[in-house]
Amino acid sequence: MNTQLFEGELIRLTQPDPDRDAEIESKWTHDVEYMRLLSADPVRPLSPTLIKKKHEEAEKEKAAHRYYFAIRTRADDRLVGFVRLDHIEWNNGASQVTLGIGDPNDRGHGYGAEALKLILHYAFAELNLHRVTADTPAYNERALRFLERAGFVVEVRRRQAVHRVGRRWDVIKLGLLREEYKP
Repeated sequence: MNTQLFEGELIRLTQPDPDRDAEIESKWTHDVEYMRLLSADPVRPLSPTLIKKKHEEAEKEKAAHRYYFAIRTRADDRLVGFVRLDHIEWNNGASQVTLGIGDPNDRGHGYGAEALKLILHYAFAELNLHRVTADTPAYNERALRFLERAGFVVEVRRRQAVHRVGRRWDVIKLGLLREEYKP
């Protein structure tokens, strides 16, 4: 990997290391709030063994439609999250981004913002994509503000698409076009 491409002031994007990181990632899956903010999927804690298996399966199916990176601090090489480009449609120049900072103590320090900046540069400048989208449940207001600050625009609202804590919530899809991206 080219360090200039995958390295910022605070973090660097690396290949996941399941043997080294499975314990940390497993702890994140036991944080119900984190898992609810990350995805509309049912919350399911995973053991370190299941985390390793999930990475092995992802590596096997790793075709040209997905890029997955671990987010590590430059200061101490500590795993703080992940960012990935999924569902790449090469013919349409489109992809979806998902990003998570696992430990609540690591949020709000700029790691996510820098990871998003690096992955968007990769998507638009290196992969030559035309658009990147992101989905978030409406209850994740912090993610909505974060994505809008990065230039994403609300494109679709799937009404009452998620049931959480006895209530139905909308899922919001945001998009960013290459010409709207400001590095």
